[in-house]
Amino acid sequence: MQLAWSLLLGLWLPCCLAQTTPSNAATRTPTRTPTRTPTRTPTRTPSSLSTPSASVQSQTAQLKVRLSGYPRKHNEGRVELFHQGEWGTICDDDFSIHNANVLCRHLGFVSATGWTHSAKYGKGQGKIWLDNVQCNGGEKSIELCKSRGWGNSDCTHDEDAGVVCKDERIPGFVDSNVIETQADENKIEEVRLRPVVAMSRRKLPITEGVVEVRHRDGWAQICDLGWTIKNTHVVCGMLGFPHERKVNKNFYKRLRKRAAETLSRPKVTVSAGGRQTSKAKANAKSKQSSAGKRLYLERQKNHFRIHSVACSGTEVHLAACPLEFSKANATSACRGGTAAVVSCMPGPLFMQSNGMKKKTRTSSNVRLKGGARVGEGRVEVLKDNEWGTVCDDRWNLQSASVVCRELGFGSAKEALTGGRMGQGMGPIYMNEVKCLGQEKSIWNCPFKNITSEDCQHVEDAAVRCNVPHMGLEDSIRLTGGRTRYEGRVELLRSDANGTQSWGLICGETWSTKEAMVVCRQLGLGYANQGVQETWYWDSSNVTEMILSGVKCTGREMSLSQCQHHKALSCQKAAVKFAAGVICSDTTSDLVLDAPLVQQTVYIEDRPLHMLYCAAEEDCLSKSAAKANWPYGHRRLLRFSSQIHNIGRADFKPKAGRHSWVWHACHGHYHSMDIFTHYDLMSANGSHVAEGHKASFCLEDSDCHEGVSKRYECANFGDQGITVGCWDLYRHDIDCQWIDITDVRPGNYILQIVINPNQEVSESDFTNNAMKCNCKYDGHRVWLHNCHIGDAFSEEAERRFEKYPGQLNNHIP
Repeated sequence: MQLAWSLLLGLWLPCCLAQTTPSNAATRTPTRTPTRTPTRTPTRTPSSLSTPSASVQSQTAQLKVRLSGYPRKHNEGRVELFHQGEWGTICDDDFSIHNANVLCRHLGFVSATGWTHSAKYGKGQGKIWLDNVQCNGGEKSIELCKSRGWGNSDCTHDEDAGVVCKDERIPGFVDSNVIETQADENKIEEVRLRPVVAMSRRKLPITEGVVEVRHRDGWAQICDLGWTIKNTHVVCGMLGFPHERKVNKNFYKRLRKRAAETLSRPKVTVSAGGRQTSKAKANAKSKQSSAGKRLYLERQKNHFRIHSVACSGTEVHLAACPLEFSKANATSACRGGTAAVVSCMPGPLFMQSNGMKKKTRTSSNVRLKGGARVGEGRVEVLKDNEWGTVCDDRWNLQSASVVCRELGFGSAKEALTGGRMGQGMGPIYMNEVKCLGQEKSIWNCPFKNITSEDCQHVEDAAVRCNVPHMGLEDSIRLTGGRTRYEGRVELLRSDANGTQSWGLICGETWSTKEAMVVCRQLGLGYANQGVQETWYWDSSNVTEMILSGVKCTGREMSLSQCQHHKALSCQKAAVKFAAGVICSDTTSDLVLDAPLVQQTVYIEDRPLHMLYCAAEEDCLSKSAAKANWPYGHRRLLRFSSQIHNIGRADFKPKAGRHSWVWHACHGHYHSMDIFTHYDLMSANGSHVAEGHKASFCLEDSDCHEGVSKRYECANFGDQGITVGCWDLYRHDIDCQWIDITDVRPGNYILQIVINPNQEVSESDFTNNAMKCNCKYDGHRVWLHNCHIGDAFSEEAERRFEKYPGQLNNHIP
C-alpha cells in the first residue's frame, strides 16, 4: 500500500507543487484558442501612397482577411485584416470595386458585386490598417495594392469599408469563412488536463486531471477557490468532451495529506545489526529538514496563474470566461485552496468501454455530413422522416456548440457559413437559429421556419467541433510522397522487449476504403486513392512488411480497428508493393434524386431484336441467353436517375482516358465498368433481380444557376460531374433498367447504389444508396417510401424497417 501511495505522490507533486511544468512533459496536444488582441488608437500619420516591397509580397499568403459586422450574410461585411497580431479595418477613402474584387477573391469568392462605405456594417475597433487603397483588380492580395502604408490613416471607424461578394466559391478553395470566438490570447493560450493517477496517463483520451494553462515556457495551475461545475463544463467542452462528471474531492484531499506526510517523514536506515546508524540519523534529519523546508518554500511561491474563474457555462473556451489573474508579488495565490481538478465524460465514439457506449446515446435527429475529419460537417436535421439543412443566417458558436455536444463531441471550434462543407439537398428546415448554449438539442433553440426565398443551399451551415486527443496519429506516418498528403504507409510497432520500430502494409487488397481510414487517422482529410504499388515514391530505410490482409469498412478511426491477417501473408513482399495513400482536403459527394426515380418508374416489354447492344454490355438477366433471339421480349423495370455532385471537388473517373474502353455497339467510351448498381430484393434482403450501369457519357447534364458545365462526352471529351451539377440518365436509354422477366408479382425492395465499388473517393458514402418499397402486380409497379442512405446490409435492412430514413454517418 505504501508503494502505491509513493507512486501516486510521485505523479501528484510535480504537477501540483511546481509553479510550472516543462512543456515537453505534456501528455496530450493542447487546445489553442482563436486570437484577438487589445485595441489600440489608430495612427494618424499622413504619408504619400506607397508600393509594397518584395518582402511584403513574399508574405502575401500569410495575410488573414475576414468579414465582420451586423446585419450581414456570409458573403458580405466589414473588411478586417490581421496584421502584426491585431485585427483592424480599411478606410473607405478611394475605395473601389477593384479593391473589393481583390478582397473577395482572397476570401474564396469568385468576385465582388459591390462595396460599402461609412461603416454600413457597424464600426470596427482597434487599428485602421489601410487607407487610400488603390488596386487595379488583378492583385492576389490587398497588401500588394498601393496605399498610405500599414497603420497610416487619417480616418475614424465611421469610415470603415465593406464588401459584397458574389455568392459563388472559387473551385477548390478550402480556406474557411470562420466565425471566431472573441477571446484574448493574452489571457489564456492553451489548456490541458494533467492526469494524477499513473494508469490514467497510459489511457487516451485523458478525461480527468489537474487543469493547467500554458504560462511562459511551461504550465501553471488554476486555484480552485470558487470553482464551479460551469467552469468544468467549459473546460470539458474545449477539450472535446460533451459532458462533465463530479470529481472525488476526498481522494485528492487524502492524496495531498499523504504528500505532506511523506515529505516530512524521515527515512530510517539501519545497520547490519539492526540499529540505526548515526550517519543515517544525520541524513534522515537532514532530509526531513530539507523536505519540510522545500514544502514550506513551495507553498510560499506563486504557483497559480489564475486565481478565479467565473464561467456562465455557455462559453466555448476558458479564455472567454471572466478571469482574475494572480499577482506576481502575492505571497499565496490560493490561500486555503489547491489546484483545480476536473473530470469529463467522453462521447460514445471515444469511450474505451463497450458497455458505456451502449448506455450513452447521441442524437438521432441531427447529423454531420460531408466533413473531412471526425467532428466536422454540414449540419442536417431530421423532420418527418426527411433530412434537411440549416441556413447560416445568424449562425454562431453557441448554436454550433449545441450541435457538437448533442452528437457526442465537445464545444464548437468553428461555426462555418456559406456551404463550406458542401451543399445539401432537399428542404432547409431552420433559419436564424439562436441557441443560448445550454440547450440539449438544436431543436430546443429558437429558430425561424423558412421558405425557399429566404435561403438556398449555398447558405448551409456547418461546424467543426472540438474532439478529444486520441494519439492515433502517433502510430502511423506517410513517407516518400511529394507532399505531406501522400506517401507510403508505415506503422509503428513494439516487440516483446518494448522496442519500437516502423514497418510497411502489404499492398495486396489495399483499396480506397483502407486509404480513407489512414487519411482520417492522420487528420489529412479524405482519401483520393489507395495505392497498391509505391515504387515511384522515394524509399526510406523501412523495408519490412508487418501487416497484411487489411480490410476496413471505411468508417474506422484507425487501422487498428480494421480486420487483418493474424500472421503476415503477403505474396508481393517487396518494398515497391507496399501500400500507400493520396489524401485531400476536398472531394466529391454524389447523391441520387430519389423523387425523380419514384416519379418516372414504369414497365416496358422490349423486343429482343432491340436489345443486342444491351446484351453485349451484360444488361440483361442470365435467362436472356437462352431466349429465342431475335423473337420474344424482355420485361424491363425502367426509371430515370439524376445524380448530383454536392461535394467540394469534381467527381472524375479513377481511370485516365487512355484506359477507357470503347464500345462500338453504343458508340461511346466507358470510363468506369460499374457506375451505378440496381437491385430488386425480397423483404429479407435476398437478390431477386439486378442490373448495372457503366459510366458511359459521364457528364454535366445541367447545373445550378451560376455554375458552368465542365464535362461533355462529345468528341472524346473529359468525363465527370462538376460540383453543383448533375448527370441525368433518362429512363429511355439502354441499360437504365432492371430485367424482371423472371420475377413473380409481389412486394419487393428496389435499391440503387452509386459508385458501388467505391472506386472514386467521396466525402460521404452513406448517401450513395436509395431504397424504395416496390409493389409489382405482374403488369404495373408502384414505388413508395423512398429514402437516401447507406448501401444496405442485412443488419441495415432490419434497422431500415424499424427506423426508415434514419441511417446516418456516425462512425460505429
